Amino acid sequence: MYEPFLVPMPKVVAHRGDSHNFPENTLEAFRSAVVMGVDVIETDVHLTKDGHVVIWHDPTLERNTNGSGRVEDYTLAELRQLDAGFTHTQDGGATYPFRDKGISMATLDEALEECPIQRFNVDMKSEDPAIVDAFERVVVAHGAQDRVLGASFHVRNLRMLREKNKRILTSVTTLEVIPLLIRQKMGLLPKMLDLGRTLVFQVPVRQWGITVITEDFIRAFHALDAVIQVWTINDEAQMRRLYAMGVDTIMTDDPATVIRVADEMGLRT
Repeated sequence: MYEPFLVPMPKVVAHRGDSHNFPENTLEAFRSAVVMGVDVIETDVHLTKDGHVVIWHDPTLERNTNGSGRVEDYTLAELRQLDAGFTHTQDGGATYPFRDKGISMATLDEALEECPIQRFNVDMKSEDPAIVDAFERVVVAHGAQDRVLGASFHVRNLRMLREKNKRILTSVTTLEVIPLLIRQKMGLLPKMLDLGRTLVFQVPVRQWGITVITEDFIRAFHALDAVIQVWTINDEAQMRRLYAMGVDTIMTDDPATVIRVADEMGLRT
């Protein structure tokens, strides 16, 4: 099936933007990733207390800001007061080059406007189903249905999004991957998967005590026209091995290295 989000096939996904050089999930990290030439920016969203779709990974604030508590207990205005560059360091904590530089948390609205042709892979972190409506409204408001992929570890969010807007492509989540993986390991996959959309796996190399990414896995699901995206790969040798095995996409905290590897291997057009 023709999927605009997958054309051309993304090879390099910047995990939380250029999080190697800038505070993760900030507009600064996104701008750098765009300039770098990544295919897709992966990011995460929560629903603020007053209903805004805010970009942030953790459910809490302590790891990356000078604040504390749950993201979803704050209004957007309150979250804007925090320093989103407070803890970013590249030297083990000897220096914090982005502290007190005015870097704040951003919204999905702002990211789509700031990067008007960039593709985004957006993980809906909130368990509150209201995030699905809010997320869909933002995507539609920017006419970004073909450049945003919806993801979530909460299968209810994905099912709601698929029902609400069939134009927005989604990945498959853990509860959906496990039965497919078991059937593949047992040689019981059907010859066709009538899902109505392309099956987009976003999986680690190994999880649940099982090696997920094998040549058999890649071969079996490519035969069903599935897309295989692997996270989060930061080792160059492993990047090369996975691409050589045939994975479609690598998600990484080090997009500059993955771009170089993919280009050297002739994988990007």
